[in-house]
Amino acid sequence: MFGLPTPHGDKLKALLGNNKLPLKDRPRVEQAIERYQHWLGQLADATDTPEQTIRSMVFLLAEYKFYVDVELVFDDSEDFLYRQKGQLKLDNTVIEEFLPILVTSVFRDELENHGLSLGPTKSFAGVWFESGIRKKLAGGGIQIRSKDQDFAISRPLFIRASHFPDFHDEVSHETSIAYVAAECKTNLDKTMFQEAVATARDIKTCVPTAKYYLICEWLDMTPINTALTPIDEVIILRKCKRISSNIRQHFSTPEGRKRYRESYVEHLRACPLSPDSFSRFLDHVRELVRNDHLAEHEVLNQGYF
Repeated sequence: MFGLPTPHGDKLKALLGNNKLPLKDRPRVEQAIERYQHWLGQLADATDTPEQTIRSMVFLLAEYKFYVDVELVFDDSEDFLYRQKGQLKLDNTVIEEFLPILVTSVFRDELENHGLSLGPTKSFAGVWFESGIRKKLAGGGIQIRSKDQDFAISRPLFIRASHFPDFHDEVSHETSIAYVAAECKTNLDKTMFQEAVATARDIKTCVPTAKYYLICEWLDMTPINTALTPIDEVIILRKCKRISSNIRQHFSTPEGRKRYRESYVEHLRACPLSPDSFSRFLDHVRELVRNDHLAEHEVLNQGYF
């Protein structure tokens, strides 16, 4: 059975314990935690056929995401939640928590009982050794480089190194192998894209069969051909560009947000989270699961591999 992580729930609980949280905001955060628990219950009850499960769950995600984005953060009269949203990460962790729930709901039979983990993780991205001819360190001074992933289908990996065959004076490290990795962004700009290119290259150098995806709500850059990069695909969940900067500049104060709330909500409603975009990601997962093991009779039946 999968024990799924709760990055969004963890952020809400941490926020409630934050001594910088204004007293006026505490009841609102407590209400948000109740709303979050109710949302998880709704998702658990939404399983049906794969197609219907996707549509039902994305509908529930859209409702809850609107509550977090608008009612909790944007409408904050104390300004703390909106001003600190980059550090608090209440909004982008919703997608991080949702993806493992969606994937396990659709592919539980295919992925269960294989020792896999789903959700945020640190994945293996390289190894090097610090010791030399006159500098002898245990295990060759082995160092493991890992990359934080917002979502991954991965498996734990334990590495031991020693200069001796009986492994005394050893060094051990724990990491994971990511077979599917995805970076989740609210707004994808060129700098984020370039950072993702470097991460994808590192991961694929170590695990050549790994797949790497960028998943964002809003596009904030000119599209770049991913075929020229190690990124397998960029998936835009709302199929829209980010709201224009001349509007966003008014969101810096509670008064400005109140004045421009209608235009903000109108933009959200005009660009809903698309079930098709989530289906696109799940199609990639389905293809990887199907092609992970090449059975000879299946290869001969389809005529290619």
